[in-house]
Amino acid sequence: MTPLVVTLWILNLLFDSVGQLIFKAAAVDPKLGEGAGRWRRMARRPWLWLGIGCYVLEFVLWLAFISLVPLSDGVLLGSISIVVVMLLGRVFFRERLTPMRVLGILLVSLGVGIVGLKG
Repeated sequence: MTPLVVTLWILNLLFDSVGQLIFKAAAVDPKLGEGAGRWRRMARRPWLWLGIGCYVLEFVLWLAFISLVPLSDGVLLGSISIVVVMLLGRVFFRERLTPMRVLGILLVSLGVGIVGLKG
């Protein structure tokens, strides 16, 4: 992989993972209440709009990334975001990593590593 491809991949991973965390932070506040009012209050929060901004940037980075690599490789390499989000969810939101999730993390990581080494 060229330095440009690696840079786009890492930036895509960063904006995708941060966007996921920001959306989670915007959605879990108990002060938001329930029902339709919850969605209106959430729409006024800067966290939601920051998450949307991250996703817009991630979308542009993803288009640039897959324009330079075969789609099958790009999708597999992009799947590492699942691992990153699960680990960050554990750190920031104390979400549980069950043995099956840890096995999934290991398998996804192994697959991404194999694709990355392929060239």
